[in-house]
Amino acid sequence: MTQTTAADIAALAERGVTILGCGKMGGAMLRGWLAAGLPPEAATVLDPAPADWLRELAARGLRLNPERVEDAAVCVLAVKPQVMAEAAPQVAHLAGRGALFMSIAAGTPISFFESLFGADAPIVRAMPNTPAAVGRGVTALIGNAAATEAHMRLAEALAGAVGAVVRLEAESQMDAVTAISGSGPAYVFHMIEAMAAAGRALDLPDELAMTLARQTVIGAAELARRSDASAEQLRRDVTSPGGTTAAALEVLMAPDGLTALMTRAAAAAARRSRELAG
Repeated sequence: MTQTTAADIAALAERGVTILGCGKMGGAMLRGWLAAGLPPEAATVLDPAPADWLRELAARGLRLNPERVEDAAVCVLAVKPQVMAEAAPQVAHLAGRGALFMSIAAGTPISFFESLFGADAPIVRAMPNTPAAVGRGVTALIGNAAATEAHMRLAEALAGAVGAVVRLEAESQMDAVTAISGSGPAYVFHMIEAMAAAGRALDLPDELAMTLARQTVIGAAELARRSDASAEQLRRDVTSPGGTTAAALEVLMAPDGLTALMTRAAAAAARRSRELAG
């Protein structure tokens, strides 16, 4: 995992970082950078409806909705894909000042940003996920031809403030990344819902069923994080032959079970990602 260092933060603070759109994901990244030592006065946020916490930060030096952003080391493009074409021209002039553009907009290809900022502008397309809000995200990165190794290391360091970072070999992989890690937290949350519903069907009270489901997923995820064993091995370790877990896994691992269902779900998400790009 790439870690954000004090040197990274110092370099970022010198010219500043601009965030276009500071909702859940943009906000999670900004919180991560601030926690890593970025001073509020080094951050500029452009958002038509800023949250209260951003207004509070503005009182401590954060630049909120200035008339013009004069310079930035990095410009994070975090508005929704549907309004990107309308919002992005606000920061297009930063291309002439050597800023790195880092997009976290799902389904928006690098070619779109090159049409706005020019092919000579360094552009990194990133796909983080919502656990970034608690420093447990994972971000996949791919850069355009103008993005140098230094640009990629900077993007990795910035994304590393909110979790793990991986580089992709080709932008075409981004639809699959979106389907697995980008949308994946929602699958896990729904699994918690489904486990709790199963508990209620077995006559557990609602609150107890939800507590058991939530804590089981949290504990299993932490065990997987700390263990060097594969997910397959961890599953085998908890499954006694002929036991209760084995009985449940006969259902979940049937040909039409969880793997088949997850494959169809991820395919639908990847298809939608391609549609958004198209």
